Amino acid sequence: MKTMPLLILSVFFVNLICAQEQALKITNRTSGKEILLKEHKRIKIKTVDGQKISGRFSVENNQVITINDAQVALTDIAEIKRNPLLISVFTSSFLIYAGAITAGMAAIIAATIDTTAIWFVIPAAGLVYAGIKSPNFFRKFTPGGGWTFAIITTSP
Repeated sequence: MKTMPLLILSVFFVNLICAQEQALKITNRTSGKEILLKEHKRIKIKTVDGQKISGRFSVENNQVITINDAQVALTDIAEIKRNPLLISVFTSSFLIYAGAITAGMAAIIAATIDTTAIWFVIPAAGLVYAGIKSPNFFRKFTPGGGWTFAIITTSP
């Protein structure tokens, strides 16, 4: 009777000991500041050859990460940014919605009150374009800016 709780407790303990998560550690060489990006987080990278890749990353080995089935070596990363899904969806949908409302109001005002209100279509088009491009306001980390990238193993 006493062995069953002991067995269950030991299984949970072994699981806790063996469970390790890998992460991407970004370190500033001058200040020593460290930023940790755990595996399966959304990031946006630009490689040395100019290719832009966005998505959730997973760690292949100590020098290679995979994003959307594309393997990228840490030495080939020119810049890296966080890319949270909630903020991406919110900013893009807000900007598209604001552009559509501005264009609609400009058309209504131009048709009923004053024709010069049609000029508000220009900023409305800019808002819709900015929403489609989905801006990322997060800081980018570049190796040329004093940042180094490394794969580490963390415990939960």
